Amino acid sequence: MSTIKSPSPWLLSLAYPLNSLIVLPFYFSKLEVVGRENIPLTGPVIVAPTHRSRWDALVVPYAVGKCASGRHLWFMVTEDEMKGLQGWIISRLGCFPVDTKKPTSDSIVKSIALLLKGEMLTIFPEGNIFRTEEVRPLKRGIAGIALDVEDEKPGIGVKILPVSLKYSQPYPSWGTEVSVKIGTPLTASDYREESHKQSSIKLTEALEASLSELHQAPSYVKNSNLKQDSLSV
Repeated sequence: MSTIKSPSPWLLSLAYPLNSLIVLPFYFSKLEVVGRENIPLTGPVIVAPTHRSRWDALVVPYAVGKCASGRHLWFMVTEDEMKGLQGWIISRLGCFPVDTKKPTSDSIVKSIALLLKGEMLTIFPEGNIFRTEEVRPLKRGIAGIALDVEDEKPGIGVKILPVSLKYSQPYPSWGTEVSVKIGTPLTASDYREESHKQSSIKLTEALEASLSELHQAPSYVKNSNLKQDSLSV
């Protein structure tokens, strides 16, 4: 089994400020974030965002990661994203691959190991990018991982954080507006049933309901632009 590469401290020290203060303000005309008070500041967390664009990989760290919560954000990404120069860079920012075509246990083992250490990990529960208004049926992988961690270390308190991402255009271009809504975290141990499968189904259904409610709700932050919403870094 391959190991997870530790993030590069110097690269992280550049990436978060560059993303928050230069890349996102330049590209998007407006970015509102609602619900940052719902981010758990300690303990194992799976961040579960909707997936609407490749920009999600930059918007989620801005909304939830180090500048917002003081916590580094790990990412499980598709194997195709880990190739070439991009793969070299993102692997040093805390990303590791999952083969969605031929899944293996390696990515699950890595996820469990990170959560047992109390880390914050992003997994997109819809699987792929969907440029639709509604939340697509979720995979049960997140629920399974969260419950496996609880099995291995009862009482650890794994949280799943639902996050809705919306863009004013299906294919975000310069000047697009972005809305991020962070919901109330779900506690994995609250969804225990007689069998692991029943538990994962129940937890997945709860996550899908939470994401759907967030995603369908109208945006309610008024006159919020990226500069006003930026956090100090």
